[in-house]
Amino acid sequence: MKILLRWIGLEVLFSANRSLEEERIMKRPFFVKSFLAIAILCLAILPARAADDLDPENTLYLDLQYGRVVIELYPRVAPRHVNRIKELVRQKFYDGIKFHRVIEGFMAQTGDPTGTGRGGSGKKIRAEFSNIPHDRGIVSMARSNNINSADSQFFIVMKNYYSLDGKYTVFGKIASGMEYVDQIKKGYGKGGTVRNPDIILSLRVAADVK
Repeated sequence: MKILLRWIGLEVLFSANRSLEEERIMKRPFFVKSFLAIAILCLAILPARAADDLDPENTLYLDLQYGRVVIELYPRVAPRHVNRIKELVRQKFYDGIKFHRVIEGFMAQTGDPTGTGRGGSGKKIRAEFSNIPHDRGIVSMARSNNINSADSQFFIVMKNYYSLDGKYTVFGKIASGMEYVDQIKKGYGKGGTVRNPDIILSLRVAADVK
């Protein structure tokens, strides 16, 4: 940040002993320096404002042993999935559930009460595919070969993985705490099965947390 400020001339604006290079900086057009300053300011404040602006009713708090992960839900994109996930969350369905499948550089999957990857809540949800890409931080539903077989299992994408686009229902994205997701214990082999996996300490709708 200090280098950027020096580059646009803000750091030397009030300096009494400016060098020739600093004098050159100060001669840049005012609108150029103003644009750069505003751009840097926006980059600094937008993330915090975006987090503050999240709708509590469509925000989840995913607590891991490493810290809290905030998930922004997409009710307009996948209303059936969001409603079902919130229903399960309010039943405390996800508390204590394992991250049974975690593949480094790919994704972390959870939501199976049996911890085997073959279980669920017993209620299937019809697919709600969209054009949202599977960027890092996207939260999407796991399923079998049947496109309408999503239940309670979901995965968090750890790296952009566009081969998943249009094949799995995206229902949210990590708003903050992705660094904690990165710390989830990884599995082994192509299947990503985890020995002694990490668990979800709790998963709550933000509106329900006092």
